[in-house]
Amino acid sequence: MSSTETDLAQAALQTFDQVVQSSDGFRGRAGQRRMAEQVAHTFSSAQLGKPEGDNVAPLRAIAVIQAGTGVGKSLAYCAPAIALALARNTRVLISTATVALQEQLVNKDLPALAAQLTQPFNFALAKGRGRYVCKLKLERLAGTGEAHDEDEGDLFPEEAFAARPQHETEARLQFYAAMAQTLSSGAWDGDRDSLDTPPELEVWSPVAAEGATCTGKHCPAFNQCTYYDKRKELVGAQVIVANHDLLLSSLGARMLPELDNCLLVLDEAHHLPAIALGQFACSMDLSRLNWIDRLASRSLRIGQMVQVPEIADIARHASQLRQHLQDLAKLVMDVYGEALRQPAPRWGGPNSKPPPSRVRVPRGELPEALLEPLTQLSLHANGFLECLRAISKALRAEMRDKPDEARRLSQLYAQIGMLAPRLEHASDTAQLLLQHAPDDAPANYVPPAKWFTLELDGDFILVKAHASPILPGAALRRHLWSSVRGAVLTSATLTSCGEFDFFMHESGLHGDDAATTLEVASPFNYAAQGTLIAAETHAEPREAARFTAEMVEALLHDLAQVKAGALVLFTSREQLRKAVDALPTALRACVLVQTALPRTQLLARHRERVADGLVSIIFGMQSFGEGLDLPGQLCESVFITKLPFAPPDDPVGEARAEWLRAVGRDPFSELVVPATAMRLAQWAGRAIRTEDDQAHIYCYDKRLTRTSYGQRLLSGLPPFTLVRRPAL
Repeated sequence: MSSTETDLAQAALQTFDQVVQSSDGFRGRAGQRRMAEQVAHTFSSAQLGKPEGDNVAPLRAIAVIQAGTGVGKSLAYCAPAIALALARNTRVLISTATVALQEQLVNKDLPALAAQLTQPFNFALAKGRGRYVCKLKLERLAGTGEAHDEDEGDLFPEEAFAARPQHETEARLQFYAAMAQTLSSGAWDGDRDSLDTPPELEVWSPVAAEGATCTGKHCPAFNQCTYYDKRKELVGAQVIVANHDLLLSSLGARMLPELDNCLLVLDEAHHLPAIALGQFACSMDLSRLNWIDRLASRSLRIGQMVQVPEIADIARHASQLRQHLQDLAKLVMDVYGEALRQPAPRWGGPNSKPPPSRVRVPRGELPEALLEPLTQLSLHANGFLECLRAISKALRAEMRDKPDEARRLSQLYAQIGMLAPRLEHASDTAQLLLQHAPDDAPANYVPPAKWFTLELDGDFILVKAHASPILPGAALRRHLWSSVRGAVLTSATLTSCGEFDFFMHESGLHGDDAATTLEVASPFNYAAQGTLIAAETHAEPREAARFTAEMVEALLHDLAQVKAGALVLFTSREQLRKAVDALPTALRACVLVQTALPRTQLLARHRERVADGLVSIIFGMQSFGEGLDLPGQLCESVFITKLPFAPPDDPVGEARAEWLRAVGRDPFSELVVPATAMRLAQWAGRAIRTEDDQAHIYCYDKRLTRTSYGQRLLSGLPPFTLVRRPAL
């Protein structure tokens, strides 16, 4: 480090020290300061902005920091990062995986820090535009917008009310009218999350401020737009709190600070690889194709109005696109129909909706018969998209030249934009499905995962095509790390089986010279505070029925000893259902089931019951295995019914395992065990939340102590006192 960088780092660390010392109830934490020191060092050495000289590569600095529970990592990164950003005249972008942490940062941590720093700073929360209402759409659906000529058409009735009974349509219209009234009165700010009861996605989607339907500054409602009001707040903020989905989906869109000129913090970073795969996967519907005709009709009508010559090709592209999608659906059923008609394994209870049946394409090598319709589909989808781009460009020019007609033109733009993403999905999916290993492909070529699904929607049979990259690290290297100069990635679980290797590969940072790792231990005395009870069963976990019956019997025996709050984590809905069915009357009144209540209501009721001195036991699925902070009596016991291996229905995981085997590697040891180790560490981490907690963790899967990979899983857990209990 240069002397300037050293001075910056020391000043940032001094700011952290001052904040800690002035905090009420201060407890000195060596690990927290060590983390703050690493953050200061990393962010002071990263070179931001345009490098000096055309051929000079900027110095990048990336720190991967595992900070155990209780370290206080948000203060450890916020204080030095913000001090450095203010000193370097740049900004901090904090990205999280959950809304809960975003809200904690914006509503608690950052206001407290702002009150203690001598230099003021502004902070703001960034959400995707789809979280905000589009005033123009809402006015139309609520019947409060201005009427215009017939050419404008009725805006999105099929998207909002398709195939719905009359009473449901009327109820939804009333809902939109009430929403519009609340917005116009100022009682609601237009943010979906601030509604007392946020509507379901299918109700919200027709009024969401999506990019494809937005004309920005040309919109007549621009000055009253909630989304753009929030965007203005971001402009003046030195600290922006976003989430991983938004970060990855907005790369290159200039919504968030430029990554080569800001300090990036990724909290809950263990989620980043999975979110990246979700962002870069794609799918298309091969069965419901009426949208193509509607999009063609709207495009032709509007293209004629704005005199776009490209509309001469729309009818041909639309007709051919529909034809090749139909051909593809027929061929998929010819090739895979027998397998697709087999019912998929049911993971829920007997009354749950059956999941889609699925067939994955081995090695990503599509049958020859599917290649020609896919090629033609891609060709005509791209041609259709070119026509839409020409119409979009012409509409924007008209808005600029005819501001008095902006409302009408904006609604025309939205009519096309509402359906255009489906065309983009078809184009993207076709291109990824067509990707194959060239004749001169390198030995390490990695094919994408490709699969088809079939499901029933009422009387309709729906066939869909899907494709996804299988290595998140490769996607992140290409799309994210190529732009980042300074970053800190942190979580309580970044090591797997005691090593960083798995996460470094998954996140795309393995072999990156700019990346360093640091493990900061929790201040908790796990051996004294926590007991891990490895409770065995006679049945092997692979003997599902026998194991579940025996596990439930042991679980009920142990639940009878609970005195306050407890959490039981299940790996399948069927397992949960059988445990609920077996509850004796005395325990039934104590149990809160995840599937019976919204998460926030369930947790509030749990806290109330424990506060009243009652026993309260949460039965939860995998989503309850992380993010829950239930200190003290709220969670004195955690029960892990089975090791949390991913369910065997993930086509991307299957494709990746297939590729690993093809190149002579072991997917179980290299992929399955490390991923399970991180998940298990998260689950066990629900038990000890403060220095004063005392808790028991029960695991009923004897593979934890009886197998070599179980020993690897144990090595990744905190050093609880281990007690082995033979089968009852």
